[in-house]
Amino acid sequence: ESKAANASNKEINIQWYIPSLAKPSNDTETKVLLLYAYNTEPVKINNIKIFSSTSMFLGHLWIPLARIISLREKLSNLKQQVEMLTQSSKSLSSASEPTSFLEQSETLKIILSKNPKMNVAKVHLDEKTEEMAKRCLSEVKALLSVVPALSLPLTEIPFDVTLQSIASLEDMFDPANGCVITEENLFNWIISLFH
Repeated sequence: ESKAANASNKEINIQWYIPSLAKPSNDTETKVLLLYAYNTEPVKINNIKIFSSTSMFLGHLWIPLARIISLREKLSNLKQQVEMLTQSSKSLSSASEPTSFLEQSETLKIILSKNPKMNVAKVHLDEKTEEMAKRCLSEVKALLSVVPALSLPLTEIPFDVTLQSIASLEDMFDPANGCVITEENLFNWIISLFH
């Protein structure tokens, strides 16, 4: 009971259920179940047997596994691009000493892990990365929308892109794990898709 006792802020909890690995009959594609729960106000549960709240919501969606795997790969590539933009904007590498891509990447990982504020700073996207982000987020929207047929591609990014927000989306579409999303703009956009 103590683990489910409270949520001090708005958050979305995501879990995946992968049914039997047996091949589906009738040539249908393999689908996995996305389970979600979120609260729009802080929640404290004293007794789970009599608890009721108007600020907690839950639901589920069946999503094709192949689309999740494809989207996660695209989000991983987007995260790498955002990391590189973060690196160049912070001038992490020395201008006088050229370093290899691997050395720059390792330097970035060390600096980002030591400075979590960099993870939540808004990243100014170049044109290529912005288009990549719009494509990825349009696909997220199509997968999570209640009426996918009405889900038009995005013409603008619906939240501030930070390294943390893109990492959270990548984690969200990892069917081997669950995740918790608390970033307010990302939270608001995702719950708008569930309605």
